[in-house]
Amino acid sequence: MFRVFRQIFILWTLELMSRGLKVKIVFVILIACILTGFFSFSANCQSRVIADSLIQLLNENDHWNDTLKCHHYNEVSFYATDPDERIYYAELAVETAKRINSDRQLALGMRYIGMGHSKKGDLSTAIEKYLIAAKCYANIKLDLGVAVVYLDLADVYSIQNNFTTADKYYQKSIKIFRHKNDSIRLASALLNLGELYRLNKKLDSAIQYFEESMIVFETVDYPSRVAYARGNIGLVQEVKGQYIEAERNLKGAIFILSEFEDYDPISTYQLALSRIEASRGSERIALSYADSALAIGLNEGLKEQIRDASLQLSELYSSQSNFKKAHYFQSQYITYRDSINNEETVRKMADLRTEFEVGLKQAEVDLKQKEVDLLQKEAYISRVLLAAGGVFVILLLVVVVVLWQLYHMKVRAANVVRRKRQVIEGQHRRVLQLNATKDRFFSIISHDLRGPISNFSGVAGLIQLYIEDGDYVELKRIGRILENSSHELSTLLDNLLDWAMNQQGVFPYDPEEVSAEEICNPTLRVLSNSANAKNITMTEEVHSEYMVYVDVNSATTTIRNLVSNALKFTPEGGTVTLTVEREGDYAVFVVEDNGIGIPEDKMKNLFGFDGERKRWGTDGEKGVGLGLNLVREFVELNKGKVTVTSKESQGSCFRVYFPLFVEE
Repeated sequence: MFRVFRQIFILWTLELMSRGLKVKIVFVILIACILTGFFSFSANCQSRVIADSLIQLLNENDHWNDTLKCHHYNEVSFYATDPDERIYYAELAVETAKRINSDRQLALGMRYIGMGHSKKGDLSTAIEKYLIAAKCYANIKLDLGVAVVYLDLADVYSIQNNFTTADKYYQKSIKIFRHKNDSIRLASALLNLGELYRLNKKLDSAIQYFEESMIVFETVDYPSRVAYARGNIGLVQEVKGQYIEAERNLKGAIFILSEFEDYDPISTYQLALSRIEASRGSERIALSYADSALAIGLNEGLKEQIRDASLQLSELYSSQSNFKKAHYFQSQYITYRDSINNEETVRKMADLRTEFEVGLKQAEVDLKQKEVDLLQKEAYISRVLLAAGGVFVILLLVVVVVLWQLYHMKVRAANVVRRKRQVIEGQHRRVLQLNATKDRFFSIISHDLRGPISNFSGVAGLIQLYIEDGDYVELKRIGRILENSSHELSTLLDNLLDWAMNQQGVFPYDPEEVSAEEICNPTLRVLSNSANAKNITMTEEVHSEYMVYVDVNSATTTIRNLVSNALKFTPEGGTVTLTVEREGDYAVFVVEDNGIGIPEDKMKNLFGFDGERKRWGTDGEKGVGLGLNLVREFVELNKGKVTVTSKESQGSCFRVYFPLFVEE
């Protein structure tokens, strides 16, 4: 908004000048604008409209004195969007500044010439002009001007990958900005320096500068730059493997930048989130972030973002063995990568071609001049030599093109081999991981099957002994032990069968419209005896009008496992409830108990096979965690989700989200 007001004010001032307001008065107004902050050194203030208006004023007021002309030349250069136009007017400003002996205007002109050459990629010339500008500012003791030029120099050396020199100039500019209390420029310099350190893998220092930059930007209420600093911190944390902190910072930055419609960094941050989710095994979420980053790149014409997003999507689909899509995005990645690399090559070849054509035209002029003084025979020889030279140049160009094509074919072949090797290595690591999980799983199952079966063999002898002694009290206790062991063994075998079928991809999945009552009430009836045996108050029947779209078998198994677990870990006299409520497009099945709860250290791996899985129920029941693994897999199979909250000694609450049935 401030930028809009500034441009309106400038256009109003220019309109006054076109209507004949005295030049001195308007000049005073412009100076007042500069002093009050309406003009800024920021490159983001370039405006084609303002530049055209200033050029028109210059053309209409040729009678202006050199001081006013010099000022306007620099203003045009500042707002120019074309680098050649910027250099042209800045050079006019430099010539005029030398005539009027103004070091300030001379410094400005030199800086704008440097900015133009930097934009064109002529970095050596840009550095030369920046150094002259810094010297001019130093002559008039304008330290902020010196600091701004140091910042420009640091950016150029950063582009050249000259880390040491770039770091030196960033530090110099930061020192001056601190001394002058120029908060915004200080924060910008810190942000750029942090990015320099990030790109050079000096991650701890990068975070330090990003955090300091963010604090300063927050102090001056500059939310978009706060988002940049926060997002860059997230990029560093992602590289360091600090995924939780990285995710929080990246999402926060994206939220802020979305309000400003600043899509370039949003695409970069979404790719980082995609890599984080991929490392967690959440491939579906990783794909969604990568797809969004690619969409932004295509919509905004951001070639680097398109290239990086295509590579990420290729790797994700490759990990899913979707080689058709992986190949498509790999081809798109190569196309944009080569396009980005070739743009610089094409530009350099165009420069060489221009130099060659200029030299050739000069040679033709010289040749014509000589032809006036040379004999006809010498002219004929010259033409023959010229033709031979042209043929040689053509042949040389053909050789260069052929060699260039061969080089690129070699590079592409090497890249294909490298990518295939990476795919194979990734698949090998995945196989090893799955094999380790399988071994651990079967070791757990074999150990836990041994317990109930051993109980059967031991209890058989005790039954005969107590029958002979007529001890019916002990027989009753033995009967309860047998009942618990058989129920434990049956549940374990059911879960094992379901899990094995699901892992092999043969578990039947037939979603249909079914009421919440049909899923809940059979489980409550089956487990009522277990609840009565432990004197636990359990929901007898669920009444619900909600219809869900799920596979009945897997959904029922999910609820049965959760209620069974609740009974297992709730002491005598406790309470277990099963209710159904609605949340958005989901029916939420809530299983809640006031049992022993879940320790905090087991919450992270609650639905997997990692870590120590064994837990004992309140009546000696054994748990290995297979049921919760089935819960997670079956909920995902039915396109739902599951959440859990728990506190030790207070109980647990599992919430299962199944999609509601929607009539088409």
